[in-house]
This record gives sequence, C-alpha cells and structure tokens, in this order.
Amino acid sequence: MKSLLTAAALAISVAGAAQAQSLVFGLGQSDFSETGSEDGIIFAVELHGNSFFERGNFSAGWGGVASIQETGDAFVGAGLVGTFELQNRWFIETSVMPGAYFDSEEGNDLGSTFEIRSLLGVGRTLRNGNAISLSVAHKSNASTADRNPGVNSVTLRWHKPL
Repeated sequence: MKSLLTAAALAISVAGAAQAQSLVFGLGQSDFSETGSEDGIIFAVELHGNSFFERGNFSAGWGGVASIQETGDAFVGAGLVGTFELQNRWFIETSVMPGAYFDSEEGNDLGSTFEIRSLLGVGRTLRNGNAISLSVAHKSNASTADRNPGVNSVTLRWHKPL
C-alpha cells in the first residue's frame, strides 16, 4: 500500500508540474475481459494541468490519475490529456496515461505491472464552471507482456476547476 501511495503522489506531482487546471472525480463500473476475473465498481481521481498546446478548439496538457477498484486493484499513471471544445459548452475528452497496475485479485491480473489507460468521454461544462462527463476507458499492457487481457470501465465524472 505504501508503494501505491508513493506512485499516486508521483503521478499527481507530474500533472501538477504545470499549474493545476482541474480535479476530476470518476465513479463507475469495470469489466475485466478474462474469465474468472472479478468485475466491480471503480473510483478514480485525476489532476489535469493547464494546456501546453492549443489549436482551434483542441487543447492538450499533462495529467495524472489514481484509481482503485472495489476489489482493491489499483492503478496510477500520468500522461497526455486532450479536450476538444464543441458548441453549447459540450466537449470531448481523451487521455493516454501509462502507469503501474497493482492487482489484489488473482483473476484480475492484467499481465504486467506496466499498463496503459486510454480514455474517451463526452461532457458538458455547467454554468458555474464545473463539468460532468461520461467516459469509456480501457487498460491494457499493449501486448508488451505475454498476457494482455485488459479491463474496460464506464465512469460518470465530475470536473472541478482549481
């Protein structure tokens, strides 16, 4: 558990190196691909930094994530976050965050500690500046290990500007 907290702090500090732009809290359901795995609720918190690239309605920045499954499986990662602003305060969000995965259930082993979380979501910014989104995420080791069963998650997310 100590290594998980250290890794989470590292992921958050990487994202915070660029001034923090928002905290994102997600709650949803995960579905492991392999037979014998234990699906469950997932909770995630992300820190998104200010954008370092902007072109038209698209912006990109650094982010960090820490998530935990109902079963105790955990992931921490850091990487790129992208947002495409649509009309009427709607947006599309995406991210790719490599990191470390720690399984607590034997059936939830994803093949290696190194895993990559990719995410695609759609959301709406509220009048008060907060936002909500619905996302689909996939975690896998991109076939860098002998086994690569993967896990998919659907989460409802709340974005709080800092």
